[in-house]
Amino acid sequence: MPLSRSRDFLSIGEVLEAIKVDFPDVSISKIRFLESEGLINPERTGSGYRKFYDPDVARLRYILSLQKEQFLPLRVIRERLADADASGSIPAIEPAGGGSATSVPAKANGSAKAPRISTDVQLDRTGLSEASGLSDDELQGLEDFGLIAAGDFYDGNDLAVAKAARRLLDYGLEPRHLRMYRQWADREASFFEQIVAPMARRKDPSSQMKAAQSSQDLIGLSQQIRDAMLRTSMKQLF
Repeated sequence: MPLSRSRDFLSIGEVLEAIKVDFPDVSISKIRFLESEGLINPERTGSGYRKFYDPDVARLRYILSLQKEQFLPLRVIRERLADADASGSIPAIEPAGGGSATSVPAKANGSAKAPRISTDVQLDRTGLSEASGLSDDELQGLEDFGLIAAGDFYDGNDLAVAKAARRLLDYGLEPRHLRMYRQWADREASFFEQIVAPMARRKDPSSQMKAAQSSQDLIGLSQQIRDAMLRTSMKQLF
C-alpha cells in the first residue's frame, strides 16, 4: 500500500491519495480534525510527521463510512470505535438504505430521504467564505443569528446553509432576516427528537442505524410538505 518500498507506512498526503476515490470530499484538514477529536491516533516520526499503518487507514475509512453512509455524529462514531477496539477489529459498513434487515422500510405512500449533503467536507473559515461567496462580515452575521455555529471548522451542512444564505442576501435580505430558519429548524428538531429518541437511546448498532435513517426520512418528508405548502401559499402572487 505505501508508495515507497523503503517503509511500511503512509504519510498523510499518501493516505489522502489512497482514499480520495471513495471519499472525494475528504481533505488533509478533515483528517487532522479527526485526529484532534481523538478518533484516530497515528504514530509520529522523530520529526513529527504522521505515520499511517494499514490499521490506521482502515480505522479512518470506517469513520468516514459511518459519516457518509449512516450520517452518524461524532459522539456515536466514538462509541462505535470503542466497541470495535474492544472486539479487536473494525467491522464492515453496510451501505445506508441497502435493503438489510436493519433498514427502515420505505412506505408505499411516499417516504423521502433528505437531499444528501456530504459530511466529509471540512473547511476553515477562509475556505467556507471562498466556497460560498460570503464576505467575512456576512459569515459573521450568520453566526451571530445562529444560522451557522462559530468554530474552527465547518462541515457540509454549514456550506449548504452558507451557499443558500448567499443567494438570499442577493435579494436584499440581511442575516437577521434569516434567523426565522434557525427557529423553525430548532422547533422541527425538537419535534422529531421525540420520535427517534427511543431508538437513539439504545446502544445496539441496529437501533442506532434505524434512528439515523429515520431522522433522514423525517427531514425529507418535512421538506416535501413544507415546499408544497409554500408553493400553494405563493400562488396568489401569480
